[in-house]
Amino acid sequence: MTAAFVMFSMAHIMAIGVLGLAILILFISRKRGAVSQKYERFFALSLLAMEILYHTWMLATGRWTLDNSLPLELCSISLLVTIVLLCTGNKYLIDFVFFAGIGGAIQAMATPVLDLGFPHFRYFHFFYTHIGIILTALYFMWMKGYQPTFKGVIKTMVVLNLLLPFIFAVNMLFQGNYMFLRDKPYNGSLLDLLGPYPWYILSLEGVAFVMFTGLWLGFRKWRNTSEG
Repeated sequence: MTAAFVMFSMAHIMAIGVLGLAILILFISRKRGAVSQKYERFFALSLLAMEILYHTWMLATGRWTLDNSLPLELCSISLLVTIVLLCTGNKYLIDFVFFAGIGGAIQAMATPVLDLGFPHFRYFHFFYTHIGIILTALYFMWMKGYQPTFKGVIKTMVVLNLLLPFIFAVNMLFQGNYMFLRDKPYNGSLLDLLGPYPWYILSLEGVAFVMFTGLWLGFRKWRNTSEG
């Protein structure tokens, strides 16, 4: 029987370690330039396959529900955008993957909303897809020349706020909690530091803006230093 996932357990730390190692390898390999597009598409297909298998597993086990299984969480949306970006190379998608993708996936890696632990398929799906989002964003910056800008921060915030009314409507229609707009995660998360409902939603807007701005400043500074 698969054990329940425990935050900051060895399995959790191991997943974070894999992310760190993958980022280090990507950083070391940055001067080699982008790989062939067929490898980008292969990675996209692997992410898509993991997501399809995840929904298939939920259907087979009776876990799939309209209130909880639609791809309307921030990381689910980021994953779909990541897959399209890898398949098409559409430059208009990079800002969202870089800011919303990294911002959401880092938070998810730190405080996973996950009930099944290693070695269950769900454990591998969760961490593979979130690591994939982060690596794709860094790949497009380090190896394909993407440069994060403050305009990209604003564009990402606008897109997220345009999505919110739709997510609110779906939550009301199906009694869901997508993007945690109706309640906080049951097993604790960084949202616990942002006040009670509904004020934590406004606080989350501020946190997102600060996080995206921090990503822009941090990676802009790195690029300027490395190129100077």
